[in-house]
Amino acid sequence: MQLFVRLFLTKNVMAPFNVDAPDMIKEMNNWEHMVKNVTSKQDLVDIKQSPKNSQFAQPLFEFSGACSGCGETPYVKLISQLFGDREMIANATGCSSIYSASIPSTPYTTNEKGQGPAFDNSLFEDFCEFGLGMAMGNKKMKERIVKLLNDAMAHEDNPAEFKAAAEKWIAGKDDADASKEAAAELKPLIKAGAEAGCPICKELQTLDHYLVKRSQWIIGGDGASYDIGYGGLDHVLSTGEDVNILVLDTEVYSNTGGQSSKATPLGAIAQFAAQGKRIRKKDLGLMQTTYGYVYVAQIAMGADNAQTLKAIREAEAYPGPSLIIAYAPCINHGIKGTKNMKRSMGRSQNEEKLAVDCGYWHLWRYDPRLADEGKNPFQLDSKAPNFADFREFLMGEVRYSSVAKAYPNEAEELFAEAEKMAKLRYQTYQRKSKEDWSETIE
Repeated sequence: MQLFVRLFLTKNVMAPFNVDAPDMIKEMNNWEHMVKNVTSKQDLVDIKQSPKNSQFAQPLFEFSGACSGCGETPYVKLISQLFGDREMIANATGCSSIYSASIPSTPYTTNEKGQGPAFDNSLFEDFCEFGLGMAMGNKKMKERIVKLLNDAMAHEDNPAEFKAAAEKWIAGKDDADASKEAAAELKPLIKAGAEAGCPICKELQTLDHYLVKRSQWIIGGDGASYDIGYGGLDHVLSTGEDVNILVLDTEVYSNTGGQSSKATPLGAIAQFAAQGKRIRKKDLGLMQTTYGYVYVAQIAMGADNAQTLKAIREAEAYPGPSLIIAYAPCINHGIKGTKNMKRSMGRSQNEEKLAVDCGYWHLWRYDPRLADEGKNPFQLDSKAPNFADFREFLMGEVRYSSVAKAYPNEAEELFAEAEKMAKLRYQTYQRKSKEDWSETIE
């Protein structure tokens, strides 16, 4: 295992980190033992059943170079645990592309079967179209497999076992578990046919890695999703194709130094909003629910990990486009806490909980499938917030407290307006959660 030389501060003197120290050698041996001898226990539990069970699954995203306490990486890690063995990722340029692909290393890895996420990254402005291209290419390959299987089944000399396995795969090809089961039965039969000289089976053998349904994820920050790449995001969701978009919402352009985006809330300081932003944050999620056929969720893992797991699972299982907006505390927020709230980047999960508790962030899901059942597709998952803590939450982050120090008179007005906007947004969600969808349109 390669160890990089690190430096640490000892009595105000920079000294090299000794990789040959006895303690380091001992820990290296411990690591090698764990890697070689301790295996994953995820097959012993249903990893999708609960947040606790999900953590028995091997992360196929590990040891990233993200900032300490980064609020983004826990979401990426969880998705890799749930779907990583069949996951395809189209990543926007930004923080997530840097910690995911800092050449020559990557935190993405494989399981004991050699299966793991396939990752590539594109630009701010076209990351969603890039991911759609991946999904369309995979869709085309599956159509080709269906045609070849139908051609093979048309031959009378094909065994009944092959025909049954082929029909099973065609019926379940768009379902993850069903396609896995069918692929396990079909692959050895395709191999046997190829060895026997069947030309169709030989061609199928070159495509058999497409038999298991891919889980297509498109990952980007709020700068790419709310701003520069929004046109592409909206277009991709409008197509109705089965893709999942994860927006890692830090409410600022994180990787380029903290510039204001349309996700930046009213009153927060950022570059290009040096005196505090004067307009409210765009409600990206609510905008996309107007399509009616897009699954949308707003989550915060530290506030409700069960809701996070449920939303991610529902989005991935939904046979159409999905959008998940995940609150992610960032080093650019300047989290410092207050007398009554112990806060830091080392407690970023707790920061998410505080954000939801005070009404700064809200948890909800919009599932179009419920509308087909005569139920309200909009579900408000977070409890009624305690807005009395809203101002203290703001003062625990430098992006807000610095406004109060530099512009005290304007700050009071901005913070009052920010709280008003948070209340308005919550009231909007409340109204939507109470809509009556029982009346069907003939």
